[in-house]
Amino acid sequence: MTRLAEPLGLQPCQPLSTLSTLSTLSTQKMKIAIINGPNLNLLGKREPDIYGNISFDDYLKILKKKFSKVSFHYYQSNVEGELINELQRVGFDHDGIIINPGGYTHTSVALGDTVAAISTPVVEVHISNVHAREDFRKNSFISAKAKGTIAGLGLKGYELAVEYFLDKKPQSAKRSSSTK
Repeated sequence: MTRLAEPLGLQPCQPLSTLSTLSTLSTQKMKIAIINGPNLNLLGKREPDIYGNISFDDYLKILKKKFSKVSFHYYQSNVEGELINELQRVGFDHDGIIINPGGYTHTSVALGDTVAAISTPVVEVHISNVHAREDFRKNSFISAKAKGTIAGLGLKGYELAVEYFLDKKPQSAKRSSSTK
């Protein structure tokens, strides 16, 4: 039967193992990296009137419970070059990146260039409303390179960014066929 099908341009039936592979792809957890910049390791201690009184580690536990179909990778550094290295490391094999570059938002051309260089979509998040603070905080070297920016909604901004990625078409097929 295979010989008859080939001249007509038909493909023989796919083996069952191919079907189970497709099923596995559709049930894979979405991979989202959260990358936090300087001083975000002090959440819960630093200026609680602006940043709240919960640590990011405690908040991440809440996110993981709420979004059980997401595989989270978390990274925090106070060092610009380490943030760039991490963006490059996860920037080609994750479904989304949520970045809060902290003070580097307003100073780091290099972080903005890195966001532009990677293929994984990025959402920029700020806990405080940077536009209601000092004038220098209104400038971002990240925003123009990100899919979007969420600011001023507290830690809820991270949750909204996760929901954005979940609402988008799954990227796993793109990851496996990517040539980068």
